[in-house]
Amino acid sequence: MTEAEERYYSPERWQNWLTRVEEEDLDLESEETGRLLMNIQNDAAIALAKILTAYDEGTLSEEEALDELATVHDIVMAEAEFESENEEGEILIGSVQTSLTCAFFTAEEYLIAGPSELEDDVEAYVLAAADAEANDDLDAALGYIVQMGTNVVDGEELDISVLDDIEFGLVTEWVDGIESLKSGLSEPEVVEEED
Repeated sequence: MTEAEERYYSPERWQNWLTRVEEEDLDLESEETGRLLMNIQNDAAIALAKILTAYDEGTLSEEEALDELATVHDIVMAEAEFESENEEGEILIGSVQTSLTCAFFTAEEYLIAGPSELEDDVEAYVLAAADAEANDDLDAALGYIVQMGTNVVDGEELDISVLDDIEFGLVTEWVDGIESLKSGLSEPEVVEEED
């Protein structure tokens, strides 16, 4: 394992979360399981935030940052393997991965092109993405959230109440991932893997 892998994220760290999921008595409707989901998601998002911060500070070049991003992506987005059948665990990890999909795309876009030039506020892009999802145009929906996301990474604030009038779906999960990334950028504290 390279020094950088240890610095940003490691397969062992991800496996620790999977083990924790396997050992927990999961109830997808419970607050406790919801908190576990957010801890796993935020932990991975912090790794992305640290890579973006290192790039912004000049510690990593664009190429190095993209390589580190790809390393974290390969760890976090791999199919979860549990020792025994665990449908709830697969659903939980699948939800984490869905939310983080857009965070990875956003981080990559930010590294390559910087923040997008928006014609409206970031909330309008979330609403446009929701409209696109409703019309089964998922590529457009993803594009809107990535454009919005690069601006959130750049410091723009997103009023999360914009989700109140949007039906739960991919867009709400993607925005959730962007929120985790934003949180990681503002408070890059490591989420403790509880015993």
